[in-house]
Amino acid sequence: MRAISPVIATVIIVAVTIAVAIAVALWMTGLVGGFTGTENLQIVNAYALATTTPGQGWSITLTVKNAGTTTATIDQVFVNGIPYNAIILTSTGTGGATTTVPVGLGVSLPLTLSPGNSTTIQLFIPLGTSSALSFSSGQQVEIKLHTASGKTYPVQVVLP
Repeated sequence: MRAISPVIATVIIVAVTIAVAIAVALWMTGLVGGFTGTENLQIVNAYALATTTPGQGWSITLTVKNAGTTTATIDQVFVNGIPYNAIILTSTGTGGATTTVPVGLGVSLPLTLSPGNSTTIQLFIPLGTSSALSFSSGQQVEIKLHTASGKTYPVQVVLP
């Protein structure tokens, strides 16, 4: 009876080692892929409409879709870099009377969005000024959605 040559034995050992390494790599990729997910919000649609009462402000509508593989939680909305709930605008009405109006958000935060789901966020920006901001027709406004994972998703809208 004859044994196999050392060269053939070495080739067989290397081939088996490579096959096992590939199998372990594929198994680890599948295992790690189950524990990691990606957050990816897409702002599908964004537009602003003047409110039905002239001189009152604008209603901004954002349609947001979670195209990632993990749940996303929107925890803050920024308007021109300032948190929406920190903006209070002063408006001068007829007869010189001034009123203060906050920026309003049509949903409560935090807002959780599961993978594959969409939601609509409405933001009301009143006509007026503050020490840091002033809004008027034709102005471009940047809206940023901030998530609990620390990512921001910006969109720019022109006020009609």
